[in-house]
Amino acid sequence: MTSSASETPETAETAGTPGTPANGATAPEHDVAVLRESTDTLLAAAARLAPADAAGAAQEAAVTTAPSALPGWSRGHVLTHLARNADALVNVLEGRPMYASAEARDADIERGAARPLGEQLDDVRETAERLDRAFARYRGEEWQREVELRNGVRDRAAAIPFRRQVEIELHHLDLDAGRTLDELPAEFTGRLIAYLAKRFTGNSEVPATELRDADGRTWRTGRPMNPGGPDGEGDATGPVVVTGSAAALAGWLAGRTPGTGLSTDGGRLPLLPPL
Repeated sequence: MTSSASETPETAETAGTPGTPANGATAPEHDVAVLRESTDTLLAAAARLAPADAAGAAQEAAVTTAPSALPGWSRGHVLTHLARNADALVNVLEGRPMYASAEARDADIERGAARPLGEQLDDVRETAERLDRAFARYRGEEWQREVELRNGVRDRAAAIPFRRQVEIELHHLDLDAGRTLDELPAEFTGRLIAYLAKRFTGNSEVPATELRDADGRTWRTGRPMNPGGPDGEGDATGPVVVTGSAAALAGWLAGRTPGTGLSTDGGRLPLLPPL
């Protein structure tokens, strides 16, 4: 995935696929609990970025103005985005527009990006707690309520905790704080592959593709298999088979790697459109 300061990274904010994949649905209460764990892990890692001898706000600010792994974004952009995304998801759960506008969303991120690390971490922590309280107000069948995200995308409320975990885990990688794809929670990695595979399913730009991990799990994505051939309507010659570890598959699908650690039966990986 590529991005710039004006074209901000998107993970789960506008994805049109359900947050709970068909091959591993979990209770939303479970997803809220593992989201808390992911958030705590990110906050702890970000706190360790502060120099041990930090003497003031200027040194803390230097941590947040350092580049992230996302082109055009500093670490402060990533942290501010996570805080504002939590606020936005509270809006979603309470029936308000996710953001006032795309311009307001981008301006809020830009305005908060240069704050010192301590202020950034307090913001991420407090907004995560506010989102957690919003989740706690949902019970039973209320989780099946349809909610609206950005750009008219609609999903069930039950999908929001996993969507938020996608934001937390992928942007944890983007902080360039030492986290690697292999360190992602195993359950999350499998769900992320299914989530993103579904995102690309039916996309005429992606050839019919079968994903295979080292444990023998498989997922299908891309154009449908039918006699249309590689003309945007299907592929007649069989899917491209992409093989590798679950972490390598997830990193490639999420745009975090060019396909490091993956192999194909055709020699070259399919080109994926940006998320």
